[in-house]
Amino acid sequence: MRPHYPIATHRLDNGLRVVVSPDHSVPTVAVNLWVGVGSRHEQPGRTGLAHLFEHLMFQGSENVAEGEHFAALLAQGAQLNATTWVDRTNYFEVVPTGALELALWLEADRHGRLLPALTQDNLDNQRDVVKEEKRQRYDNVPYGTAYAELTALVFPEGHPYHHTTIGSMDDLDAASLTDVRDFYSRHYRPNNTVLTLVGDIEPDDGFDLVTKYFGELTNPQVPPPRPLAAPLPPMAEPGRFERTGDVPSDRLYLGFRLPAGGTDDFLRAELAFDLLAGLATSRLYRRLVRRDQVVTHVSRNAGARVDGTSMGALIVDIADGVPVEEVEGAIGAELRRLATEPPTDTELAAALADVERWWLQSLAQPDERADVISGNTLLYDDPDHLNTYLDRIRAVTASEIAESAATWIRPEAAAAVIYRKEQH
Repeated sequence: MRPHYPIATHRLDNGLRVVVSPDHSVPTVAVNLWVGVGSRHEQPGRTGLAHLFEHLMFQGSENVAEGEHFAALLAQGAQLNATTWVDRTNYFEVVPTGALELALWLEADRHGRLLPALTQDNLDNQRDVVKEEKRQRYDNVPYGTAYAELTALVFPEGHPYHHTTIGSMDDLDAASLTDVRDFYSRHYRPNNTVLTLVGDIEPDDGFDLVTKYFGELTNPQVPPPRPLAAPLPPMAEPGRFERTGDVPSDRLYLGFRLPAGGTDDFLRAELAFDLLAGLATSRLYRRLVRRDQVVTHVSRNAGARVDGTSMGALIVDIADGVPVEEVEGAIGAELRRLATEPPTDTELAAALADVERWWLQSLAQPDERADVISGNTLLYDDPDHLNTYLDRIRAVTASEIAESAATWIRPEAAAAVIYRKEQH
């Protein structure tokens, strides 16, 4: 029998959405905040600010000295971090139950009172940190900029998803302290945030504690958010980008537009990618790796995005001496086959079993559970998603997967990024 996780929700007077899911198996609480600010919320010429704040939020706030946020929680045995993506920034920690109030006080201070600590020195310091991160994660690693190049092909210039979360270093250099402070005031507000507690806490106690520390935070007067972008159709004339460099092997990235996240249409496309490249029994793996031996590795990514259009990708590492064009043609043949030959009962059962294994395994960790709850509450107003996702997946039929592939995952609708290995 699948677990069913208890979910209790509450909204503070200032608009902060709070979700509590009690689990008394261990004396810890996962504290998880999702703020509705990611790279899609940035303005042209001011990219990278959402990710910059992932760093600035650890540099002190009105009542917390620089470095004290990490130090105070680590001293209690906590684990903590933050990440930025296109649709959100999240902050999270797992703390002993006795340290929960400390964690909430620290989070409330930086989520509502960061500006007194947001100085020019802090801004300049963290700009340098971001630049070093870009060098380490993008510029100086094999294939490091491939996903950025693919994203720019899939989403047209001016679209909220056209640029990556790391942003432009020129834009970061051009951002003034006033620009950065305004960005914080616009996005870091209680009515743009979800706070989830999972662990050794009862709902009413959790709501009382969150109210105690977050209830006094206010929402600045800011312009209303823009409406979500209209969905984009599959690409009619997809672009191509090629680069030759010091990489281990030739690699091909194919990018596709997909339906918006949170929809049944996206789930069908997501399952189509699983059937193509999600398992060692998937169609591309069986043909390209095991039968033809023209590639050494196949993977896929179908990332749900809220702003009208999502993105999916197929990535293959090409065997030495095999032309990229040969592999691209073979992939195209398998995409067309999925559109006309729906998955067999055996294929669909294997894909669904793998999804269920992955889903239940991830939800076994309270911090992962908290992240799923926060994300689906913020983006889709669906805090119970962790209890309903598998039923929705299992309702997808083989014919619906084939129809989705025929609509969205066509070879003629695929943007391509090709990395070729330098010949010495």
